[in-house]
Amino acid sequence: MEGGGRRITVSPRPCCGRRVVAKKRPRLVDGFVNSVKKLQRREISSNRDRAFSMTDAQERFRNIRLQEEYDTHDPKGPSSAVLQFLRKRSKIIEIVAARDIVFALAQSGVCAAFSRETNERICFLNVSPDEVIRSLFYNKNNDSLITVSVYASDNYSSLKCRSTRIEYIRRVKPDAGFALFESESLKWPGFVEFDDVNGKVLTYSAQDSIYKVFDLKNYSMLYSISDKNVQEIKISPGIMLLIFTKSSSHVPLKILSIEDGTVLKSFNHLLHRNKKVDFIEQFNEKLLVKQENENLQILDVRTSELTEVSRSEFMTPSAFIFLYENQLFLTFRNRTVAVWNFRGELVTSFEDHLLWHPDCNTNNIYITSDQDLIISYCKADSDDSLSEGNAGSINVSNILTGKCLAKIRASNGLPMVKECSCSDDNCSSSACNSGKRKRSSRIRSTVAEALEDITALFYDEERNEIYTGNRLGLVHVWSN
Repeated sequence: MEGGGRRITVSPRPCCGRRVVAKKRPRLVDGFVNSVKKLQRREISSNRDRAFSMTDAQERFRNIRLQEEYDTHDPKGPSSAVLQFLRKRSKIIEIVAARDIVFALAQSGVCAAFSRETNERICFLNVSPDEVIRSLFYNKNNDSLITVSVYASDNYSSLKCRSTRIEYIRRVKPDAGFALFESESLKWPGFVEFDDVNGKVLTYSAQDSIYKVFDLKNYSMLYSISDKNVQEIKISPGIMLLIFTKSSSHVPLKILSIEDGTVLKSFNHLLHRNKKVDFIEQFNEKLLVKQENENLQILDVRTSELTEVSRSEFMTPSAFIFLYENQLFLTFRNRTVAVWNFRGELVTSFEDHLLWHPDCNTNNIYITSDQDLIISYCKADSDDSLSEGNAGSINVSNILTGKCLAKIRASNGLPMVKECSCSDDNCSSSACNSGKRKRSSRIRSTVAEALEDITALFYDEERNEIYTGNRLGLVHVWSN
């Protein structure tokens, strides 16, 4: 799904990787405009007991309140910044959390790191005066943050990747990282895609039409694919689907092993003539094909069994999220979310989960690693008297039942005051327990204001905290 130089990546990106595409024509109108609607990658490995009851989930989110506020904007901008737009306030487009550090990326290209221990800004991640950061990826294999950037000196034409260990960032040494994939020319329409499920990185160098697969653990190159007829590559656990230039009657496809590039199967999928292909997606052994005004086709590539879903029942969504643990997939269309199985049956429709953004901004959606909960920025209830203007709500719903388990809204997300345990009412000693010391709150926003125009959302499963960013460049911490 492409258009106008902006590549909108759909499934399986949210559960299988994140793709960042080099931009054709950079625009510097009120900050750097991000060229891709990134679908947030969610780790799918399930380490905890799968029998997570709804009661447990409700308890987890019962008393979540607004606890802290961070500001990514600094009028001075990152130290030595030479680009004027880096000093402008702009909306948060991506949030990543790792090891008690919250990383917030603004649309201007500024990325700030905040400590959840001290609640102070640690540093900016922009280490060059003309660096515009486009995307973030936490590599759990080596506990590092990968930044994908473009530079003014290069006319913002090439993607550059850098890996920095979290420990260096904690020590305020963001420049201690090292460059990745320096041999690759990632100019438009080239891209880099991080695949956490398989532990791989896929790059595409458009000038020589070469795809390369790297190991995410040590960044060594594993193999390359050189074929000018390859139009797209889709990644699924253990395999890659190569989609070739289609003819009027069929599209050639190949399934490769993700580990070594071995061809596992080559076949042609028949198409309806003169009908636009809405999407082709791969999910394990299932191939999903949808053409304009035609039924959805679900093909089992091992048995060649074909299932069709009526076009009146399944309309082309704006995005997918594949749930590998549950053998299901989510679809997003017109602010609504639905859950389907691979027999083409609707499994779940959500009772109270009307998304805020009509274009499915999946930076405002989080799927838990057990794939049992979806956390989204939604439209607020009409009866919430405090939710005026642009205030929405943060809804937590069970994916398998569609039930809304918890909701953060203007009327129930009020901050809690933490009292000091010592007897001195004026205590400001650093020796006082920081978790209990009465603080001079840095929260300037009301809860209703914090719930206005949320542009990014992340859930830290280890800390049980939700982080949201808004159009003003503010980050809010919601915790119990």
